[in-house]
Amino acid sequence: MSGIELKPGLKACIIHQVEESDLATSWRNDVPVLATPVLLWYAELACMQAISGTLAPSQMTLGFGHEMRHLAPTPNGWTIQIEARLREIDTKILSFDVRASDGAEIILSGVHTRAIIERERFLQRVKSKSDSSMAPSRQQCPSPAL
Repeated sequence: MSGIELKPGLKACIIHQVEESDLATSWRNDVPVLATPVLLWYAELACMQAISGTLAPSQMTLGFGHEMRHLAPTPNGWTIQIEARLREIDTKILSFDVRASDGAEIILSGVHTRAIIERERFLQRVKSKSDSSMAPSRQQCPSPAL
């Protein structure tokens, strides 16, 4: 571990200018505004940045859950600011308050959770799954009547 202690209150802020590849039109949608998956990814990055340098080299975090609301559209070329604050540590689950703005209004608000895991164990699990002869050949969605 570094000299930074993993504790509630750690914060980070990411500033990003929305570009063409960030738009919903790049995600099979026809509206040229910041795509929700991209905004969620920046929320995750802000959370990771907030705890940067606090884990042992053998550890990492993985996204575990999102309870977010994408509240407003942001056009191409606008600059967004995403802020994350570590709210709670429950054993190996970290909860972050996340909020984003595009300068005109709040565009995202919610909670992101990340799990602390052992890097090597996780990579071994991925390798085992990749090497498995049971890899599905092709998935099909069930009939529309769910």
